Amino acid sequence: MIKRLLLVLASACVLLLNTARAETGPDTDLVLLTENFPPYNMAKDGKNFAKGENINGIATDIVREMFKRAGLTYSLTLRFPWERVYKLALENPGYGAFVMARLPDRENLFKWVGPIGPDDWIMLAKADSKITLDSLNDARKYKIGAYKGDAIAETLAKQGLKPIVVLRDQDNAKKLVNGQIDLWATGDPAGRYLAKQDGVTGLKTVLRFNSAELYLALNKDVSDDTVSKLQAALEQMRKDGVVDEIMGRYL
Repeated sequence: MIKRLLLVLASACVLLLNTARAETGPDTDLVLLTENFPPYNMAKDGKNFAKGENINGIATDIVREMFKRAGLTYSLTLRFPWERVYKLALENPGYGAFVMARLPDRENLFKWVGPIGPDDWIMLAKADSKITLDSLNDARKYKIGAYKGDAIAETLAKQGLKPIVVLRDQDNAKKLVNGQIDLWATGDPAGRYLAKQDGVTGLKTVLRFNSAELYLALNKDVSDDTVSKLQAALEQMRKDGVVDEIMGRYL
């Protein structure tokens, strides 16, 4: 009799637990990952690992407000390198990564919320450089620095330009000034912000070769309802002027 009573109680506990899970849903605590990609997302102390409130930036502030308005919970971690962040978001249910360029070959790999902001692709040269470019094809004869795992580097490689990649995009600023590379393929405004942080100014844009939009990329296991709530929150933020206000804090 006692064993039967314990069995009934145990079954009731399992039922209550499953009911609670069903009510809260699978996405109530999403795991969000990001990287140092100023001014969109960055560790306050400049290190390659940070959690929660120790992360700021345009995209970070926008994502925080999105989740608040959508009534969803999350954890936020900044990691290094980007390739690891990308892989974790791609392979793990309930994970997401930002900011990520929404490209055709990535379209069906994630669920997308955005756009959060622009990321034009540019070629930077030293202020006194004589290099002039009309197209990417003109850049083939030069040494081009890029960021390993980034969409820009991947696109250049696919087109046969063989970029010289580094693990931190800001390292390309000094490599450019020191003559180790002729051109720096980076994002705008990210590249200029990174260069300025490293004390490098006066770089000039010699080619603007693509315009990308940056998004929050969520694992395909994340529910459509969650994606819809976040997208609606972002669109309302844009209408309210909140997105512009956040961008104004950093640019």
